[in-house]
Amino acid sequence: MNVLSVQSSVAYGHVGNAAATFPLQRLGHEVWPVDTVNYSNHPGYGSYRGGIYRACDIAETLQEIEQRGAFNRCHAVLSGFLGARDIGRVMLHAVDRIKQINPEAVYVLDPVIGDEERGVYVADGIAEFFREEALKRADIVIPNVFELACLSDQAVRDIDTAARAAASLLKSGPEMVIVTGVRHEDGISVLLLTREEIWRVTTPMVDIPSFGAGDAFAALFLGAYLNLQDARAAVEQAASSIYGVFVATRDLNEDSLALIPAQQEIANPAERFAALPMRAGQPAGCR
Repeated sequence: MNVLSVQSSVAYGHVGNAAATFPLQRLGHEVWPVDTVNYSNHPGYGSYRGGIYRACDIAETLQEIEQRGAFNRCHAVLSGFLGARDIGRVMLHAVDRIKQINPEAVYVLDPVIGDEERGVYVADGIAEFFREEALKRADIVIPNVFELACLSDQAVRDIDTAARAAASLLKSGPEMVIVTGVRHEDGISVLLLTREEIWRVTTPMVDIPSFGAGDAFAALFLGAYLNLQDARAAVEQAASSIYGVFVATRDLNEDSLALIPAQQEIANPAERFAALPMRAGQPAGCR
C-alpha cells in the first residue's frame, strides 16, 4: 500500500523519516517521504546542522505529489515532527484532500512534542496545534507518555493514569490511541485503546538511548496495521519488532537504532509479545 509520510529527516542516524521509511518499506509498502526539516543528525548528539523547510515548500511538494495522481492511490498518511505550526496546517490540508478522494485512507498522528527526559523540544504553537486541530482529524494517535500528558492535560504516572488520559483523547475524534513508553517495574508497556477495548503489550526494558524509537514504532504499527487490518495484532507485532531492534542496537553498540542490521526483526520478530486485555478502571496488575 502507499503511505505519505510527513516528518523530519536526518542524514546520519534514524529519526523521523529516516526511522519510518525503511520499516514501512520492509513491511511491503510504498513510501512517499516529505521532509519538514533536514538536519545532519538529531540534536541528541549535542550539535547538528541544517534547518526547517518553509511551509510553502512543503505545500508545493505536496501539490506536485497530488498532480502525479498519487493522492488517489494513497492509503495512509503518517505525520511526525513538523517544525512549525503552519507546516502542520499544510499537512492537514493534504490529509483532507486525500480523505475526500479516498475516505478509507487512514491518518496516523505521531504528535511529536517532547519526552520525559528533555521536556518540550518543539517550536511554540506545535502542542496547541495537535490539541486544537490535528487530534480531531486523526484516525489513530500514537503519543509517548510525556506527549499524552501534554495533550490530555492530565498527570500520567502509571498504566492506569495512562489509560484514563488516553481514553480522554478518544473524545476528541480519533478511533484509536496507542501510548508508548509506559514504564513500570515489570518492564515497559504499550497501550492500545479503542472506544470498546484496552490492550496492553509489555516487553522487557532495554537500556539504550531511544532517539527515533517513537518514529520507528509508529511506522511499524502502521505497516503492520495496513497488512493485517487488525489493531491488536498490529500493536503486538510493532512492540515485538521495536524490542528486537532495541536488543540489536544494544548488542551491536550502535549509536542509533540498528534498523538495517535488525531488519529481520521488522519483518518477523524473533520474540513475540502478546497483547493482554485490560478493563477501564481495572488495576494494572489484574487480568
